[in-house]
Amino acid sequence: MKRLGQHFLINKEKIKKIIQSLELKNGETIIEIGPGHGELTRELLAISFKLLEEDGRGMKIIAIEKDKALTERLNKTFADHKNVETVLGDALKVIPKIIKNYKLQAKSYKLVGNIPYYITGYLLRIISELARKPKLCVFTVQKEVAERICAQPPKMNLLAASVQFWAKPEIIDFISKKYFKPAPKVDSAIIKLTIHPKPYTPNQEHYYKLIKILFKQPRKTLINNLSGGYRQMSKEKLIELIKKTGLEPNLRPQNLNLEKILGISKFLT
Repeated sequence: MKRLGQHFLINKEKIKKIIQSLELKNGETIIEIGPGHGELTRELLAISFKLLEEDGRGMKIIAIEKDKALTERLNKTFADHKNVETVLGDALKVIPKIIKNYKLQAKSYKLVGNIPYYITGYLLRIISELARKPKLCVFTVQKEVAERICAQPPKMNLLAASVQFWAKPEIIDFISKKYFKPAPKVDSAIIKLTIHPKPYTPNQEHYYKLIKILFKQPRKTLINNLSGGYRQMSKEKLIELIKKTGLEPNLRPQNLNLEKILGISKFLT
């Protein structure tokens, strides 16, 4: 049954790939977004049992589900497992609270989930704003979105520049729409986001302002986009700054990689 835009992943091999990509370790907290019927949760629990046998800790699993009926079903399914906690609520609002209340550190927690397509962008923004980000995230998202996140020149875009600033993205595998129930209209991808241990620049606010200006009109040149966004600077000065980074003013933003964008950011701070 489809609830709140959810399409439940039912292929066990793909679920195992998600689990493998998480690189699970003893003592970690795994926050699962949209557990649905608990297919992935069961696999996480199985790994936790194995880790528990190794050194007596296992993992803490926190499953955030927005659907009340599904939450009640999950509570019954995992009632006998103290290391599984089900939280009813909107993951976009709940995740920051959980991280703060549980005092989770980057080295101790990870995010995983089959993400409803309509919240993917919002979720990535929430993660980017977390003071204590997870060590890594493994998500199932729309194939096209995964490809945009991982894009490099000449296909660089605003979403890629935004996510790559705080994480290294990698497409682990593609998932046919037939492996979901109900089947969505498009194929999906498993994407792994390994969080950068330190921010590239202390002035993150300026970086995000810059990329919004750069990619506002992707078909325009660097100098045209920057002239429109930094009106306090003369065109001549902007051309000078662009050339200092080793770039040509007439280059288009989709031809920039992260390093070149950071170079522009440094000179425009």
